[in-house]
Amino acid sequence: MKTRRGAPLWTVRATRFAGMPSAQARIGLVLFLVFLVACLSAIVSPGPRPSVDAGASTSIASDAPPPGRTDLLLYDTIVAGVRGGSPYYAVAAETQRMDHYPLKPFFAVRLPTLAVVQAALPSILVNLLLLSLCVGTILAWVTRLRPEMTGLVPLGVAGLLVVAGLSVNLDPSFVVFHEVWAGPLIALSLALRRPSHWLPAVAFGLSAMLIRETALLYVAIMAVFAWLEGERRETLGWLGAIGVFAVVLAAHAHAVSLVSGPLDRVSQGWSGLEGFGFYVRLATISSGLDILPQWLASLVLGTALFGWLAWRDAVATRALVVFAAYAALISLFARSDNFYWALMTTPVLLVGLVFAVDGLRDMIAAASDTRRITVTRVIR
Repeated sequence: MKTRRGAPLWTVRATRFAGMPSAQARIGLVLFLVFLVACLSAIVSPGPRPSVDAGASTSIASDAPPPGRTDLLLYDTIVAGVRGGSPYYAVAAETQRMDHYPLKPFFAVRLPTLAVVQAALPSILVNLLLLSLCVGTILAWVTRLRPEMTGLVPLGVAGLLVVAGLSVNLDPSFVVFHEVWAGPLIALSLALRRPSHWLPAVAFGLSAMLIRETALLYVAIMAVFAWLEGERRETLGWLGAIGVFAVVLAAHAHAVSLVSGPLDRVSQGWSGLEGFGFYVRLATISSGLDILPQWLASLVLGTALFGWLAWRDAVATRALVVFAAYAALISLFARSDNFYWALMTTPVLLVGLVFAVDGLRDMIAAASDTRRITVTRVIR
């Protein structure tokens, strides 16, 4: 039996849960509550910890990372070295070697794209570029969401949620973090992608990959969706971007091999197995949710993901799969010092809250619906 949908609250179109059979809606509510409980596991999940290489001996002081050295300072030092006229790979290798960071495998060294660009421009211009990227992401999503909202209030809330998701990205002190740039580029790519209008989306996806290699996961997901939907030219576009990235990555691997030696450190690997709660915790502290208690922030984030599921739109499906893929990546492989990985998903993650309003209303209405029986007397 189908449930009748009431008047829209915040979204113009019916959510995925409008018209659900009551039995399915009740199961859906139970699963939603179970999911929220899973999000609460972030309370007991370990928080970000300083990087300590597994190959470092705790008994030898010279093997310990220098006090106060962080990834932020590492990238700052590399940019300063390139700005001073030294080649990127020479500076990166020497800095990582001195600070007891690994040089093997090759992807322990970041691609040179961001550092070279930042070294070539004045710091104030770099900050303005990042601000422009964030503002462009906000405007692109407000434009994308405008036809879906019932008025200015939900649209304004959606815009503020994008701002909250970009709170770390808007902090100039994090400008050297690669994810701070790659995350908004992915969000911008998602907002701009339309059927038969995919070139800007591919371009921004490629830009994200050239800054942070893990953006490959997003581009691969978009290629799969294009293929499943029969968009042949778009599929070739995404695959072409992956091809360009593969060539750049091969050149990067070769360049790193020229500056590394047999005595250089090898990464301890990416097999943190910290669990889903770790992703939730990183996502909350990497967004505006950081001002809330962890238990409340976890529930809000879980509700936002529910809202993305409720939105009946192709971009919502893509976004939800992207969020799930990065959540799995972080849950399985991220170490406690890889806290910035979550920045790949946070820019628009909270937008799902505006769709959760109607989604929850529709699911609750469906779950509480009772079968109506009409009796007709036939008189002969």
